Amino acid sequence: MDQLTLVADGFTKPGRGRGLLDAVNNRFLLKLLVNKELRVRYRGSILGMAWSYVKPTVQFFVFYFAVGVFLRMNQSVPNFAVYLFSGIIAINLFNEAFGNATRAIVGNAALVKKIYLPRQLFSLASVWVAIVHFIPQLIVLLIAALFMGWRPGPLNLAAGVLGFAILVTLSVGLGLLFGALNVMMRDSENIVDLVGMVASWASPVLYHWENVRAAVGEGWGWTLYQLNPLTPVVELFHLCFWAPTPGVVTYVQPPGLWMFSLIATVTSVAILFFGEYVFRRLDGRFAQEL
Repeated sequence: MDQLTLVADGFTKPGRGRGLLDAVNNRFLLKLLVNKELRVRYRGSILGMAWSYVKPTVQFFVFYFAVGVFLRMNQSVPNFAVYLFSGIIAINLFNEAFGNATRAIVGNAALVKKIYLPRQLFSLASVWVAIVHFIPQLIVLLIAALFMGWRPGPLNLAAGVLGFAILVTLSVGLGLLFGALNVMMRDSENIVDLVGMVASWASPVLYHWENVRAAVGEGWGWTLYQLNPLTPVVELFHLCFWAPTPGVVTYVQPPGLWMFSLIATVTSVAILFFGEYVFRRLDGRFAQEL
């Protein structure tokens, strides 16, 4: 059956469809893939979705005692527990969404080789699973913040929404890019693991931004640090959840936070378009390479 016959019969050559738009319009298939990913993830598990609470809780306590108690960050940063956990859930969402999306095509090789559907669905489903795991962590953070007396205003809530939107956009874009590259070159998974390891330290999760400025000054090093999209994202989460707690007498946001947040937004959208472009260019070779 030649290409003209395929087009006449209503089929589309891989990579020639509408890409992400086709994937978003297939919401039923997306729901099925998300359910499949969750069932596979917790098959044979006793705790199941409870791991969404256990792992970040253990991670929080390790960082809290290592950085907060032993390095005494809890003495210099008021309500350090809320400060720390608001950064942790942001980085956890990025790492899981990015990592899952990178492995999505290879992990679903059997489906990719047997049937054709908008393959961006696999990446979107992986990011959606990460969001499902993010929600319990967010609930724990909200409870802790409310216990501390959290009283957010409209600006604080808007900062949280913006930070979440940047994170999801960036994760989908990078996931599409590295997910496609991972089919051709499996070293991409190791690169993603390195990015995840660096992400916790290259953004103000375990320390205050003033520590960075004191170390690198206000020159190009400080500008380069803030150009990392995760840096303003973590600060937006701090502005949403940590700044409105009573223990924080005066919150001094990093200079140019909203400007660098705008740059992070533009950067994330650009990465999304570039990742989609590369994904569609390589889409037709997935079945053959797998």
